[in-house]
Amino acid sequence: MQDRPTAERHTPVLRDRIVELLAPALEAEGAVFVDGTLGMGGHTEAVLTACPGAIAVGIDRDTEALTLAGERLAPFGDRFVPVYAVYDEIPEALAQRGIAEAQAILFDLGVSSLQLDEAERGFAYRMDAPLDMRMDQTTGLTAADVLNDYGVRELEVILRDFGEERFARKIARALVAERDKEPFANSARLVELLQRVVPAASQRSGGHPAKRTFQALRIEVNAELSVWSDALPAALSLLPVGGRIAVLSYHSLEDRITKRGLAVGATSSAPPDLPVELPEHKPWLKLLTRGAEIADEAERADNPRATSVRLRAAERTRAKPLSKAGQDVRNRYQNAGKPSETTTKMGETR
Repeated sequence: MQDRPTAERHTPVLRDRIVELLAPALEAEGAVFVDGTLGMGGHTEAVLTACPGAIAVGIDRDTEALTLAGERLAPFGDRFVPVYAVYDEIPEALAQRGIAEAQAILFDLGVSSLQLDEAERGFAYRMDAPLDMRMDQTTGLTAADVLNDYGVRELEVILRDFGEERFARKIARALVAERDKEPFANSARLVELLQRVVPAASQRSGGHPAKRTFQALRIEVNAELSVWSDALPAALSLLPVGGRIAVLSYHSLEDRITKRGLAVGATSSAPPDLPVELPEHKPWLKLLTRGAEIADEAERADNPRATSVRLRAAERTRAKPLSKAGQDVRNRYQNAGKPSETTTKMGETR
């Protein structure tokens, strides 16, 4: 762990814009803000400062992040509540603390500044380190496990689907041939292989040859896309009318899930041939951004991690009628505080 103060190590992406979007939902005393991806707490610090009546629940699966954010947010006292969980467990985490709804929710997806900066975590391809890549270092497969144990076809699918890698088949075959000589353990050897296998022309035009493979491995190790697909509708179910959600995405795969998830609530469900739109078919979300917003040139220059960000936000405009399946889900969330009924992914093998 580095010795620099946490605030100096972390510049929150689109901090002021996030506060601008979420603050209107947090004006009432005791309003609940949920930071579903707490990281080092920069966004939460800004929200709590701007909204003096709000309390914040900060969720992260990374125990080191919870420690650092806790130190940073200690001046806010009991207005900040840290929670060790994965962000698709937000409804259960709130229910266990007697909280039924959240007026504002933020997700800053992908790898955090902390995880990139700590070389030993293995997320950064420009530093040699053990091939770990687990956001929660207490459980689950590592990137080395994936590289050494998955079949060539499995590796190809991961690289193609999660890394959008054009040379997925070629890389997968090279990985299997190389691991037969010696299992993978550290990132430098993987990067060297990728530099040999990815054609030089692609490296000149497509950036670092390891970028897409490292992204694919990270997503697989942490089940990021499946977790996000579950987390977004779960979070939307917690918003009261007037509640707001903001999502920061950093690659097209997670942004696509966000776009589609918000579009479902912001689009009428009335059949095209229905002459009059019935109330139950009206949209129950209002989009607060026109498409996906990006960081301006000044922020991209000052904070390189803002280069690829895509921001989408929405406000709940009416209660959404629950189907039988939806009511079953809501009941499960409300009962999550009962030990016999609590379920969690923490500790499961992916």
